[in-house]
Amino acid sequence: MRREFIVARIEASQDGSPYVYVTFNDPKEYKPERPNMNPFGQNVTSIEDLMKNMPKVITNIGFMGPGLTDSPTIKFSMPEYQDMGIKVGDKVYIEIQKTDSSGGI
Repeated sequence: MRREFIVARIEASQDGSPYVYVTFNDPKEYKPERPNMNPFGQNVTSIEDLMKNMPKVITNIGFMGPGLTDSPTIKFSMPEYQDMGIKVGDKVYIEIQKTDSSGGI
């Protein structure tokens, strides 16, 4: 099976290990994230505003870290990631093949 995806997010491992998490989106569903997006909402200037926007805050926290999304996320070593040379917005193909019982493809 081979499918087309868009690189949606690239994040360093949060524990400091030499890995990178790359999240992919279906091209039909991909929406570029805006840089400097405030998870608390655009008009949060006080604690009252924050409390009013709490449901939105909880929803937006989903984009802050690997594993918190429905989109496929793959963990790559730093050398693998650097060899690929991909960046957010790039179109990529992911291919999955089942190996036979002898271990060959």
